[in-house]
Amino acid sequence: MPWEFAEGSPIWRQIVARIKAAVAGGRLAPGEKVASVRDLAMEAGVNPNTMQRALAQLEQEGILHTERTSGRYVTENVEILEGLRRQLASEVIAELYHQLHALGIDDNQIVTMVSTWKDEN
Repeated sequence: MPWEFAEGSPIWRQIVARIKAAVAGGRLAPGEKVASVRDLAMEAGVNPNTMQRALAQLEQEGILHTERTSGRYVTENVEILEGLRRQLASEVIAELYHQLHALGIDDNQIVTMVSTWKDEN
């Protein structure tokens, strides 16, 4: 089944975000071989050029690397992987923070609410 993409954002960027989340969340393990451009494009239901652009961006960021004769792999660089997790976590926290502020909740209440939620769950 093709991947679902949102309107208003380039598909290649959404692919980048999806693969980053898979790497950060461990669904793509460090050192794991990534499927070919053609296979990923078929799975996602996109043009291979779109998938190639996304994978090239991930390589440029150091999240993936290519070994000439055997394909693309997830980096094993711990600093890059930890940086990716911190970046994605920061984005989630920022979104939560802005949504809670939009509800009229101040900073102290946010901290209390998150702490209480953590303790209860």
